[in-house]
Amino acid sequence: MADDVRTTFEDHEAGRVATVTVDHQQRMNILNRSRTEALRDRFRELAAIEDLRAVILTGAGNRAFIGGADINELVAFEPATAESFIRTLHEACQAIRDLPVPVIARIRGYCLGAGLEIAAACDLRVAADDSTFGMPEVRVGIPSVIEAALLPLLIGWGRTRELVYTGDAWDTAEAQRAGFIERVVPPADLDSTVEGWLTSILSNGPRAIRAQKALIRRWEHLPLDEAIEAGIEVFASSFVHDEPREYVWRFLERPRT
Repeated sequence: MADDVRTTFEDHEAGRVATVTVDHQQRMNILNRSRTEALRDRFRELAAIEDLRAVILTGAGNRAFIGGADINELVAFEPATAESFIRTLHEACQAIRDLPVPVIARIRGYCLGAGLEIAAACDLRVAADDSTFGMPEVRVGIPSVIEAALLPLLIGWGRTRELVYTGDAWDTAEAQRAGFIERVVPPADLDSTVEGWLTSILSNGPRAIRAQKALIRRWEHLPLDEAIEAGIEVFASSFVHDEPREYVWRFLERPRT
C-alpha cells in the first residue's frame, strides 16, 4: 500500500525537485487511511532535505488528481474512527503546508473532497481544462471540514458557501474564475506549465524562497500592521547571509538587451 504514494527526485544544478504521486488509478486515487498516512509521512520526510527546492504533487493517470476519501471506509465509521481518520487527513494537509519550499499541485481529472483540500494546501495549482472540482461531502451526510477552512482565503466566503452547501461540481473554467486555480491549460501543456514555474523558482535565491513561504504562512494569521512588521524582520534577517549580495550582483551583471 505504501507504493500507492511514491516519491521521485530530479536533480538540478540549483537543487532537488521531488514529485509525489498518489497512484491508485483503479479507484481515482482516492485516499484511504493507509494512503493518507503515507502522503503525510512522505511530506514530513521531504521537509528534512536541505537542498530541496520544490515539490510537485499529482495523481497517477488521467482520471483523477485525488477523487476524495474512500467512502467504503467512511460508511463504517463511528465517532472515534471518524475523528482519527479526519485528523490524519489534516496532518497530511498540514505537512504539505509546513513544507519549507513551494508545492505545486498538478491536477488532471477529478479533484474532489479530500483531493480539493489537498490541492488547497498546496502553494500553486495548475489544472488541465478537462478537470472537475467539488466538495460533495454534504451529499453523503457529512460537512466539509479541516482544510476546507482554507477556501475563504482562496475563493472568498460566498463561493465557499456555494461549494460546500450545494455539493455541486465546478469545471476548470469555473474553478479559475473563483480563484482556486492559478493556471488552466490543455492536458498536453500541464508538464510544460509546471516546468515554467520550476524554472523561475530554481533561478531565485533558495533562502529567499524558503523565507517567503514561511512569511506567507505568517501573513495568513496576522493583522495587516503585524504582517508588515513581520516582513521587516524577515527582510533585515536576510542579510545575515550572503545570498542577497550574491543575487544582487548577479542581477547587476546580467547582459543588457
